[in-house]
Amino acid sequence: MSTLLKVAIIGCGGIAGGKHLPSLSRQKEVEIVAFCDIVEERAMEAAAKYGGEDAKVYTDYKLMLEESSAEVIHVCTPNDSHAEITIASLESGRHVMCEKPMAKTSEQARSMLEAAKRTGKKLSIAYQNRFRPDSQYLKQLCEDGELGDIYLGKALAIRRRAVPTWGVFLDEEKQGGGPLIDIGTHALDLTLWLMDNYEPKSVTGSVFHKLGSREHAANAFGSWDPALFKVEDSAFGFITMKNGATIVLESSWALNVLEVGEARTILSGTEGGADMQDGLRLNGEKHSRLYETKVDLSAGGVAFYEGEQETEADVEARSWVKAILEDGAPLVAPEQALVVTEILEAIYESAKTGKTVYFN
Repeated sequence: MSTLLKVAIIGCGGIAGGKHLPSLSRQKEVEIVAFCDIVEERAMEAAAKYGGEDAKVYTDYKLMLEESSAEVIHVCTPNDSHAEITIASLESGRHVMCEKPMAKTSEQARSMLEAAKRTGKKLSIAYQNRFRPDSQYLKQLCEDGELGDIYLGKALAIRRRAVPTWGVFLDEEKQGGGPLIDIGTHALDLTLWLMDNYEPKSVTGSVFHKLGSREHAANAFGSWDPALFKVEDSAFGFITMKNGATIVLESSWALNVLEVGEARTILSGTEGGADMQDGLRLNGEKHSRLYETKVDLSAGGVAFYEGEQETEADVEARSWVKAILEDGAPLVAPEQALVVTEILEAIYESAKTGKTVYFN
């Protein structure tokens, strides 16, 4: 009888095949026992590649929850179904790792958190950028007070031209938005986590639909169909926290700019600063002189798994599995992910109304 932790995947598309399934398959304590997708062929292909002989394939997640022996569910579906599937999985007695963002709306995200508390099951959101070596190192510096009181953060997720043209990325109804909710969410999560500040006071946002209507546009993933481009191409937020700290969030899939980067942060504190623009760089003042230094993360900062370098997704999966097996707290708490969703929603609302959104 297998003693491995049994995991099921709901949604066998790009994020499952590109991240969750490969990283889970490299965890020696895990067995992937069920694969569910509304497109049966996708589930079958995933099962053939990552499942054992007894792996089951489903097109109905509710039936899978009824029949499967899985103890853990990974939800890798479009944003509008995160809450429904996560809540059902929690209430069926499973732990859940849900892809980012936590949900399409903050109301849905709160219902997910309430379900986790009600069932006593673990819930975490897949913000894998926290597990990068530079993020982990900078987090330790922040916790040790090396930057002092961090009062300014810049959360950056900027692409020059890299609009995802597959799946439902351009469908506002399914996703809830474009680059802000897709990649801006990673940058914001990373910045809030490093600052350890989850108490927003107000949010002012700007959202632009400037380039999406262009036909035959230059794009890393091929030209998009303007008729399908229903989301913003860039969005920006000015966030004031209750302690006075400020966060500026910049996100775009298509922007005429040369300074680009995703899931990056710039922090300024009373004792020093840090940025991820060109590797991890630190700056400050010592002995009445300004200094800057680039941190070498190549020695002792990279873990290995069976001779291969671990990705942040591998470290995320390992941390998640450990939290379940040892009954610990996941690194990404649902309470934290909820705040991310609340702020993203406030940016959209502020842009729509032209008014600053205030938090109670």
